Amino acid sequence: MTTTQAASVAAGGLSSDDEGSLQRASMVDHHVGARIRERRTMLGLSQQQLAKMIGVTYQQAHKYERGLNRISAGRLFEIAQVLDVPVAFFFEGLHGTGEAQPVSQRQRMFLELARNFALIDNDKHQEALSQMARALAAQSQAANRDRDD
Repeated sequence: MTTTQAASVAAGGLSSDDEGSLQRASMVDHHVGARIRERRTMLGLSQQQLAKMIGVTYQQAHKYERGLNRISAGRLFEIAQVLDVPVAFFFEGLHGTGEAQPVSQRQRMFLELARNFALIDNDKHQEALSQMARALAAQSQAANRDRDD
């Protein structure tokens, strides 16, 4: 560290290396928050429900998901347990630089489908939609097998 950098840090400033680290950390925080939001949505949970399950306020859960507040290792472990995923799930899609891979159109559609499915409050309608999805998937697989033969 140069004398100027040391003086800057001693005075409460950050070196350019430190600023770069903070930017990467911030990108990781945003990615982890997005992965929490994605999994919560897939499970059909509201932010309020997640907050109650992990023992924080709704506002705190919101800040976690937006990447505004960092999540401690213990809290991240607790969130992983509540959302029934390994801790590594939250870091999937990150490159070594801390940059997240872009979300594909297919992933966006999947999340939208999960979100809308969770909003259906009629069990019979949910089951009908689930059966339709199974039938369409079976039809696609059969068509793929026919093409391969």
